[in-house]
Amino acid sequence: MKSETNIKNIIKMFFMVTIISMFFLNVSFAASIGTINVETANLRESASKDSAVLELISLNEKVEIIEKVNDWYKVKYKGIEGYLRGDLIKISDEVQTTQENTNNTNTNAVNNVSENKNTTDESTTEKNNTKVDQVQTEQENRQNETQEENQLEKFKILEDTKIKIIPTINAMNIVDVKKDEEVKAIEFINGWVCIETQTAKGWIREEKINKIDETISNNEEEQQPQQSQQPEQVTGETEEKKTTEEQPQETPQTKKKYINSPSVNLRTQPNTNCEVLKSITINTEVEVISEANGWSKVKVDGLEGYVSSKLLSDTKKETSRGMTEERKTVEDANTQQTSTTVNTTSSTRGAEILETANKYMGAKYVYGGTTPSGFDCSGFTFYVYKQHGITLNRTAAAQYSNGVAVSRDELQQGDLVMFGKSGINHVGIYIGEGRFIHAANPSRGVTTDTIDSGYYYTNYVGARRVL
Repeated sequence: MKSETNIKNIIKMFFMVTIISMFFLNVSFAASIGTINVETANLRESASKDSAVLELISLNEKVEIIEKVNDWYKVKYKGIEGYLRGDLIKISDEVQTTQENTNNTNTNAVNNVSENKNTTDESTTEKNNTKVDQVQTEQENRQNETQEENQLEKFKILEDTKIKIIPTINAMNIVDVKKDEEVKAIEFINGWVCIETQTAKGWIREEKINKIDETISNNEEEQQPQQSQQPEQVTGETEEKKTTEEQPQETPQTKKKYINSPSVNLRTQPNTNCEVLKSITINTEVEVISEANGWSKVKVDGLEGYVSSKLLSDTKKETSRGMTEERKTVEDANTQQTSTTVNTTSSTRGAEILETANKYMGAKYVYGGTTPSGFDCSGFTFYVYKQHGITLNRTAAAQYSNGVAVSRDELQQGDLVMFGKSGINHVGIYIGEGRFIHAANPSRGVTTDTIDSGYYYTNYVGARRVL
């Protein structure tokens, strides 16, 4: 009887300790990670929309949640402690999973104790089974991590090149990668590939990389003839296969040719729908690298690009000096007249764009909004330009590929200005004298700011002219 009483007392104490532990574990595992769910969120000094802004945090960035204060969260971001409004943060689901795992663990512990009161042998067996399950779970997690890692295909860099922040020819360069460096391919888009090195991640052209598995396969095919009983026949098949595989690759050439038309566009790709790198005048000498499908890949003035093969000749076009000087005079006059017309038109349309934009001064900020009832930054520029018959891409990063690049000292009214820390995540419309209009954030809505100081000065990325 005394023994049974002791066992009952022990069980009661264990249940009490378990319940108390569950309570404290639930408190300690309260939500500690949050994800920003708007394009730009202000990290403030105190829990008030009127307090000073310590930092701007971009969409999908993580913050550590310290505590909740009414409708605000006190958080830590890159070592900075401040406050964010509750509606700007999404609590991560992974924390809830941790709580469920903790509750399940406590429930299993209670069940184990209930079973243990029968015999000591059953307790020992249950503990051993639990340890085996834990080891198997850890092994499965490691296998899953290894599988995810192996899913990224490995490639080798074919020549020294620069990694760009976004997939466009005029995008900002991040770092250099060297020839034969091994990288991982994450995503392929329109002739560009997002790669990951040991120190950086960004975009390069597809033709700059070669899959490592293909190189290994070729080497194995070259080694097979040495092991075969019929070396001559297998060698012939291998050489034929190797030649077939190499056909799609461009064969370098060293021919010199000349432009045979007054003005020819050097393009980024062998088609007329792609971006123009520069215009080349008649009789300009170019180095032909390769030719395929009616297009020639050429190098001129340090730039590589594509021109139509029919616009190239083996010799210069014969022109008299008088005709050349007369043509130059006419071209100069036309260029001056065209430049004046373009600048006047661009300036006029820029003023019209700003007149439309100013109508929505003070409109509220709504993430994903593209109408006067609520805008986000790219939704605002998208809507304003659409009123003038110009269709932009939808996001700030994608709008960086619209129009042509403009240097900071050549900005005009109506130009798009882009900002960001680790990529483009904000856009506005240039007004003049260093100021621009934009949908800033939920607390300010559509307003104006300067690019000559503060956050927008240090995080300025570039500008595009679409007029």
